[in-house]
Amino acid sequence: MNGLPPILFEDECLIAFDKPSGLLTVPDRWDKDLVSLIKLIHEKRSPDIFNAHRLDRETSGVLLCAKTKPALDELARQFEKQEVGKRYVAITLGTLPEEEMVIEKPIEEDRYTPGKMRTSHKYGKASETHVRMLVRWRGYSLVEAFPKTGRTHQVRVHLASCGCPVLVDSMYGDAKGLMLSDIKRAYKQKDEEPERPLIGRLALHAESLTVKHPATREMLTIHSPMPKAFEVAVKYLKRFAGP
Repeated sequence: MNGLPPILFEDECLIAFDKPSGLLTVPDRWDKDLVSLIKLIHEKRSPDIFNAHRLDRETSGVLLCAKTKPALDELARQFEKQEVGKRYVAITLGTLPEEEMVIEKPIEEDRYTPGKMRTSHKYGKASETHVRMLVRWRGYSLVEAFPKTGRTHQVRVHLASCGCPVLVDSMYGDAKGLMLSDIKRAYKQKDEEPERPLIGRLALHAESLTVKHPATREMLTIHSPMPKAFEVAVKYLKRFAGP
């Protein structure tokens, strides 16, 4: 990516981007040459704009940044005090044990796999995610998640711990993309071309973010439209993976 992602909201002290899947939020710790959203912002907009939070590289959706130091400090306070509303939408393998539930499982870094997280009641940090089933298909689900805390990979780890990992999650589930042949009975391959996945990226999207505006003190909700790959996957799941 050479240009900036679409802007979802902007005023004198805030700017929110629609971060695509595959783009880092901040520069990588080991490979500084990898493109990141903040690097693009500093190159193309201003070196004085900074992210107020992070999204995983493969997660798409609302990424909020601050244009001023007071705005950044206030947003940091809201995130620390768990005053920010975060809504994620995910397509999962399998279904939740309950239609609606609160997952409270402490999370820590996996000491055996760098970059990976895991649940641990002994050593993990308190983590809480509210989840709700939106649609149940044969072998798959559409789920919404509201993480109260902000641990690394929290939604992915919590959903996987309940037996329904996010689709196309190479770290906590199955890296394989959703194929039409997976859900369509009597599927027939056309020609000799290899089958392409309906969705081949992590099926997790940060759909909305709600904060108290640092200047006006009014509640502000920023939405990100559902990515095309999500819409395609949902369309075919509805058609071929019904109850």
